[in-house]
Amino acid sequence: MILLGVVQSGENNFSYWLSKLEPYYTAKTGMKLFPGTLNVHLDKAYESPAETLCLRKEEFGGEVSVKIIPCRIFGREAFILRPYRDGLEDNYDKRVVEIATDIKLRDAYQLKDGDIVQIEVASANSD
Repeated sequence: MILLGVVQSGENNFSYWLSKLEPYYTAKTGMKLFPGTLNVHLDKAYESPAETLCLRKEEFGGEVSVKIIPCRIFGREAFILRPYRDGLEDNYDKRVVEIATDIKLRDAYQLKDGDIVQIEVASANSD
């Protein structure tokens, strides 16, 4: 599945959470993530798969869990991070995805707000 969207500024709070939860994210993803995400506003809502990696709030004593969906951007391994409470993503705009990987995507690919990017997510029925 290909997601198409526009780069936009985010809340710039992933570095805070990563400073507290880095060992958990590294264990889940197998990657040391850069302390920042690329926010992408999609042309349509993205429903995250029911079965995916999760960093559950119980694992770190938090209030919000995070779905970790493997994807690729610019051919690079990355992850869509989607917070949720009590199994529901309803509090979050499903047209916005946060992409985390091991580098700062904005610098590596000279991205700025308004640029169009493509994100490749494995379909639920493909292996």
